[in-house]
Amino acid sequence: MLSLPAELTHDLATACLAQLVEGMGGEASPVVVDAKPLQRFDSSALAVLLELRRTCLRAGKTLVVQGQPQHLSDLATLYGIEALLPSA
Repeated sequence: MLSLPAELTHDLATACLAQLVEGMGGEASPVVVDAKPLQRFDSSALAVLLELRRTCLRAGKTLVVQGQPQHLSDLATLYGIEALLPSA
C-alpha cells in the first residue's frame, strides 16, 4: 500500500508524485493509496492522485484511495471528479 504524506501542496506535488509512481511499480492491482496521513493539502493533492490514476491505467492497474479526509472528498465533489478516485 502506498501512503500520502501529511502535507501535500503545490510545492511538494512533483516530488510526491514521483515517489508514488516509483512505489506503484511493485503494487498489484488495485493500487491502494492511504490518504489518512493528509493533514495540510490543497487541490494539488487531487492533481497528484489523478496523475497517479492515469499512470496506473497505462500499466493496466486501477487505483483506490482509502481514508480520504472529508475536505479532500469535498474538493473532489466540487470539481466533479469523485468518481475518478474511488474509495476502498
